[in-house]
Amino acid sequence: MRRRPRRAALASLVMAALMTATATACAHPLQDLGPLPPRFSGPPLPADTVVSEMTSVLAAEGVTVEREPSNVLGKCFERLSGRHAPDTVDAALRAAFARARSEHGWQPGPDLGSETLTLRKGNWTVMAGFPGRPAQGLQAPVVMSLMCLDGDDSSSNSPAPSAPALTPAPASS
Repeated sequence: MRRRPRRAALASLVMAALMTATATACAHPLQDLGPLPPRFSGPPLPADTVVSEMTSVLAAEGVTVEREPSNVLGKCFERLSGRHAPDTVDAALRAAFARARSEHGWQPGPDLGSETLTLRKGNWTVMAGFPGRPAQGLQAPVVMSLMCLDGDDSSSNSPAPSAPALTPAPASS
């Protein structure tokens, strides 16, 4: 009967040694390499600048949009909406996005499929989808979403209030 506790103790010792060796071998790849590089280069763009650029390129193509109030506190999100003639809305959106690339330095954004246009500049991504066919006699809706990557500094809205800083209590002797 004494062999069983000795074997259990020996097995536990071997398992502990294996766990230590494994932890030591894996420790090098898990070292802290510091902060990640920023996801965009250059200074963050203000929301007002981005909205102004997008509104002007759409207006140049005959699409009138209005800035909708953003109700998301602490988030960098803007939305432009309007209406345009259904026969020319797709061509007008394509031309506006081409104008944004050529006149304002916007770059192609992530590919979200053939029904969505995207652009990227600094910390902002702009998306607009092609509207479906509206009912006879109605204009096609135009909706453009503008989203910021790291945005509390770039939003025109006031950021959400931050939590108060906690200070440690003085140590008593």
